[in-house]
Amino acid sequence: MNIKVKKLHPDAIIPHIAHEGDAGSDLFATESVTLNPGERGQVPTGLALELPLGYVSLIWDKSGVSHKGGIKTLGGVIDSGYRGEIQVGVINLGEESYTFEKGHKVAQMIIQKIESPTFEEVEELADTSRGEGGFGSTGK
Repeated sequence: MNIKVKKLHPDAIIPHIAHEGDAGSDLFATESVTLNPGERGQVPTGLALELPLGYVSLIWDKSGVSHKGGIKTLGGVIDSGYRGEIQVGVINLGEESYTFEKGHKVAQMIIQKIESPTFEEVEELADTSRGEGGFGSTGK
């Protein structure tokens, strides 16, 4: 699959997969952004995509950034019709300030096929063994 990418910033880095078989392509910051503990923000990538109809780009955490820095991505659904800049929404759940330096990895992007379902309103749903059980209903 070939995804068309437009650089909106001269220092933007085209996404790429680090290792054969990896699911995610790395996204990089085009400017330095510092987040204090509990603070939310956006990290610009300087890129826009042209995804084929029937596909979506999902933005996920980089494990090193999330585990070591306490950074969690927010939102993260880029639809095929969107042509604006990809900005990675993040929140600092850590106890120290965290800085995304220009040129550093921010998140990873996974391209995935989607279904376009229709929804039918019904009076009843089929019974299952789980039923309405949720939120820890199976115990510890």
